[in-house]
Amino acid sequence: MTMSPSPTLLALMTALALATAQPASAAAPAKAIEKAAPKPAAQPAAAPAKPARSSADILATAPAADWRDVDPDNLLVMTLPQGQVFIELAPRFAPAHVDNIRALARGGYYDGLAIVRVQDNFVTQWGDPNADDEEAGIKGKAKPFPTGAKSHLPAEFSIPLKGVPMTVLPDAEGWAPRAGQVDGFPVAADPKTGRAWLAHCYGSVGAGRGNAVDSSTGAELYAVIGHAPRGLDLNITVVGRVLKGMEFLSSLPRGGATMGFYDKPEQRLGIERVALAAALPPEQRPALQVLRTDTPTWQELLNARRHRSGWFVHSPGYTDLCGAAVPVRAKPASGPDVKLNEPKSPATQR
Repeated sequence: MTMSPSPTLLALMTALALATAQPASAAAPAKAIEKAAPKPAAQPAAAPAKPARSSADILATAPAADWRDVDPDNLLVMTLPQGQVFIELAPRFAPAHVDNIRALARGGYYDGLAIVRVQDNFVTQWGDPNADDEEAGIKGKAKPFPTGAKSHLPAEFSIPLKGVPMTVLPDAEGWAPRAGQVDGFPVAADPKTGRAWLAHCYGSVGAGRGNAVDSSTGAELYAVIGHAPRGLDLNITVVGRVLKGMEFLSSLPRGGATMGFYDKPEQRLGIERVALAAALPPEQRPALQVLRTDTPTWQELLNARRHRSGWFVHSPGYTDLCGAAVPVRAKPASGPDVKLNEPKSPATQR
């Protein structure tokens, strides 16, 4: 490792160089001139900074045009005994997996399956507890896929960066040369390779896979419930993110010592239903909106997160990709409000 000289050593080296280059008498005038130099003029006092608006104030006054409606064809409604979890799918980044998940949901595949794993500070995972166990070499009695669902898909770890409408974060990113938001999802990218990918942040939903890179189908899914495991980026197909209901996934009892998998069947939490919002009657569809990131509202919100005030003693002046989660809200309705996170499953159209 190359070490820089200390300020004391640097000053000593400079003094020695000057002493060698000229006689001592020549240094006196410079010293006199230094003493005689006039003091710099006093600078006018800076005007007090305008207090930054809070995040709550910024969102409360955001124009309606700054919010986008979540497409019901990209919205999963997972009903648990405790309430509902709303997951937005990302067809731009994982089109084959999203199509398969839609087919699985329309065919009722997820209904009656279970949450099989809750690993502290990592993930909550759900799927068919009777599926094959690749690690143990056990052949299970897996639930058959419905018509239209595929049993084999290509890995979808990244997509071409060209043409991706990313709102780039100016803050430094340690996991990729570039980071930002696309369609409200956290995205990392590398201009040298020309690739972009969904990042593993809190609430991100991925498709579990085995040892083979193309072994995921969307039948087994997980949500990140802990510190962002960014080392999983580009190793697993990420299919979307949880918009609402994270409390029902993150507060579950933790599993056993084997990576959080439940040791006993009775520990698993049953899934009542997973429905595609587009398959629900219009009056029962959750009406959610995501803040657009190509707006001044988003930039002001980011600055409010960087430059804290009020209770904060220290303002970081920085935010990272996973700390810049895009806000979600229930769409303001002129008629009766659509209730979210109800514990009972809504009826679906068959």
